[in-house]
Amino acid sequence: MQQNVLIATGLVAVTAALAIGATALERSADASKVQEQEAPMFEVDPFWPKPLPNHWVLGSAVGVGVDSRDHVFIIHRKAPLNERTEIGASTDPPTGECCLPAPYILEFDPEGNYINGWGGPAEGYTWPTSNHGITIDPKDNVWIGGNGAGDSHILKFTRDGRFLMEIGIPGQETNSNAMDHFGRVAKISFDATGDEAYVADGYRNRRVAILDANTGEIKRYWGAYGNRPDDTDIGRYDPTAALAQQFRTPVHCAEPSNDGLVYVCDRPNDRIQVFRTDGTFVTEKIIAPLTLGDGSTWDIAFSRDPAQRFMYVADGKNMKVYIMDRASLEILTTFGDGGRQPGLFFAVHSIATDSRGNIFTTETYEGKRVQKFVYKGMGPVTTMDQGAPWPRGGN
Repeated sequence: MQQNVLIATGLVAVTAALAIGATALERSADASKVQEQEAPMFEVDPFWPKPLPNHWVLGSAVGVGVDSRDHVFIIHRKAPLNERTEIGASTDPPTGECCLPAPYILEFDPEGNYINGWGGPAEGYTWPTSNHGITIDPKDNVWIGGNGAGDSHILKFTRDGRFLMEIGIPGQETNSNAMDHFGRVAKISFDATGDEAYVADGYRNRRVAILDANTGEIKRYWGAYGNRPDDTDIGRYDPTAALAQQFRTPVHCAEPSNDGLVYVCDRPNDRIQVFRTDGTFVTEKIIAPLTLGDGSTWDIAFSRDPAQRFMYVADGKNMKVYIMDRASLEILTTFGDGGRQPGLFFAVHSIATDSRGNIFTTETYEGKRVQKFVYKGMGPVTTMDQGAPWPRGGN
């Protein structure tokens, strides 16, 4: 009997050892698989941009775009700035030497030097009650939307701030099938020629609308899965429920790629839906599906190689940027986390790339800043979540 116990004990020990060994081998294989995969690598530039002049500070930064010279344009909201704690110099009487709200739109050169600032209410157009998003079209014109009360229109300017066109009628009600106005536009994007504008419409409407970028005429539009948009309130997102057949608000981005696809940020539904440019549904990707409230898919930018091989997705709720393979929609790795230090985020809202492959982000709510992430070439993926991509030093 004692001999049988010894044999049984030995068998258990051998089995356990084999199981541990198998687990170790599996982990080793998984690690090897991760290390075999490559992705674009980035390091935060903690000194970009350079300090603003005139004691200026940013409010909630809700858009970033890059022009043909690699000049970076950002847009922010002044309203969230706190008079007592942030902009004492702007009160009457001033309570201190610092600070003042910066102009709504700021332009920086590639080195981070301030170049120009403009924007705000003026005669001849209706400035949004809450400006939202900024995009530079292939002809270097600047487009903005708005997500405040009555913001049912789009504005178009030259890059130095000269007004060109107001598209849509301000002050209109929600109507995702309207042909003459919008519903709190989140962002406008463009095809490679700049002839068509793709509107994420938006914070009240539930559609993607495509415009003639020269005339502003709405040419076509669609809702989730290519369905006709329906403005019926479908309630809050529930990760355990069936997938919603309509977009929830906000529809936060609609990015056309060079190969005839359109990637739509259905932000509260935690998904990216992919369409052909005629509105035919292709596929979708659910990202961080347990994310409630603000959702996980805030904005998209593509890598600047001709094939646009990679896609960068800003997730303001989970405070990170996903680096994805655009063709497969596979998440390769992420960078960022919640925090105030360089390379961390507070509500990363918008994302753009320049011709050198660098990434620029803005942060809304209390984030109130723009950051630059320098492209360092391709590298092995050693971890899914990189955290803050700080400079490693050396050459």
